[in-house]
Amino acid sequence: MKKYFIYLIFFYTVIFTGCRKDDLSDVDFRQEMRDFVQEISQYAKAKDADFVIIPQNGVQIISSSKESLIADLNYINAIDGVGQESLFYGYSDDDEITPQEETDIILSHLDLAMQNKSIAVLVTDYCYTQSKVDDSYQKNHYNGYASFAADDRELRSIPIYPVLPNNVNTDTIQNLTDARNFLYIINTENYPTKEDFLNALENTDYDIILIDLFFSDTDQFKANDIAGLKTKNNGAQRMVICYMSIGEAEDYRFYWQESWSDDEPEWLEEENPQWKGNFDVRYWYDEWKNIIFGNDNSYLDKIIAVGFDGVYLDIIDGFEYFEEKYE
Repeated sequence: MKKYFIYLIFFYTVIFTGCRKDDLSDVDFRQEMRDFVQEISQYAKAKDADFVIIPQNGVQIISSSKESLIADLNYINAIDGVGQESLFYGYSDDDEITPQEETDIILSHLDLAMQNKSIAVLVTDYCYTQSKVDDSYQKNHYNGYASFAADDRELRSIPIYPVLPNNVNTDTIQNLTDARNFLYIINTENYPTKEDFLNALENTDYDIILIDLFFSDTDQFKANDIAGLKTKNNGAQRMVICYMSIGEAEDYRFYWQESWSDDEPEWLEEENPQWKGNFDVRYWYDEWKNIIFGNDNSYLDKIIAVGFDGVYLDIIDGFEYFEEKYE
């Protein structure tokens, strides 16, 4: 009888725990992501008022309603720019035109943001055919966006076309909205050494350089590395922004613990089948937020400490994973 009673306790504990982990019916996934970005912004700007916050993708949360385009002003006021991939090219595959219906949805939300605040839009299209590169730059310029035609989905190269950055200029970039172009390069595998990588970037005239915090998994950029990138080859000043994923955990990052393989944290979800080593996270959990910001060892604090001008927040569209799985 005693063994039976213990078994029942164990059985119901497992069932209850499992249900608790999967019962997310009360979670507003979009609002939780908005709140997360706003908390990051508030924390960063308390340390540096000029530090810029740029969420990438997930533009649907610019609107407070799924059903209509109603601006969420708290969210819009917390950010300085919006990053968007594959607006005109690369949604389905590299060098392929993005379906018009997808472009229209994204444009409607970008317009909503710009109508309510002077905000920068940074578009990364994935294309390499010269006529498509030209078309991407032309369309983005028409809409008032700074853009980058990436010839590599892995973002590991400085494109050879065009020879100079689109809309190249000798202006000093003091604010995000001053930028007319940018370089997005977060994979350094084509560069044998950190010095090779930094030299290649320094010898460009891009208004913004967007890179990772690390040259390799363990080799973090230092303050003097970032300071050296803030001058264009033509002598004008530019901004240097740091990439940081907040909607997925990456098993090659400094915060990853090997014990998680056997003892998975409650906030850690499934591996992204398209990106090995990337795992969806319950981004509203305090344990994950504490990894991202709020203490000297957090991701954001490391970025601020070495002198980046801002942060580029990726996997903002992580809410889609939870809406598809739990709603």
